[in-house]
Amino acid sequence: MVYLTRRYRFCAGHRLHNEALSVEENRRVYGKCNNPNGHGHNYLLEVTVGGPIDPATGMVFDLVALDGIVAEHVLEQLDHKNLNLDVENFRTRVPTTENLCLEIYNLLRDPLEKAGSGRRVRLDRVRLEETSLNSFECVGEHASREKGIR
Repeated sequence: MVYLTRRYRFCAGHRLHNEALSVEENRRVYGKCNNPNGHGHNYLLEVTVGGPIDPATGMVFDLVALDGIVAEHVLEQLDHKNLNLDVENFRTRVPTTENLCLEIYNLLRDPLEKAGSGRRVRLDRVRLEETSLNSFECVGEHASREKGIR
């Protein structure tokens, strides 16, 4: 098994707010991230796929295909968007970076594995850096257990 990791960047805004909590509780839990006008981040996304090296190409996965899949399924959906308002799955779920990381994993898993065309290529990990101090990872075997929260 060989792993390929590719980096991408996108910008998005969000407000961390849970309708089930009181105003005071939202302020306590989310602090300044509960700002009614939201705030934004310049996210760094790392996508890792793993699999055998294709003897015909010498590669684990075609980089052009990987870039196209990430662009279509993630960047076009999230870049320069308000996650709370523009992304269907976050209209009823708090768009924490943990939830965003899992969402990206779920958006990429099937298209990447289909593109691997039976070569046992799989999405291994999604890492999402929110700031230089905060990053979150969703790892393959753990993410499949979380699929139901989509």
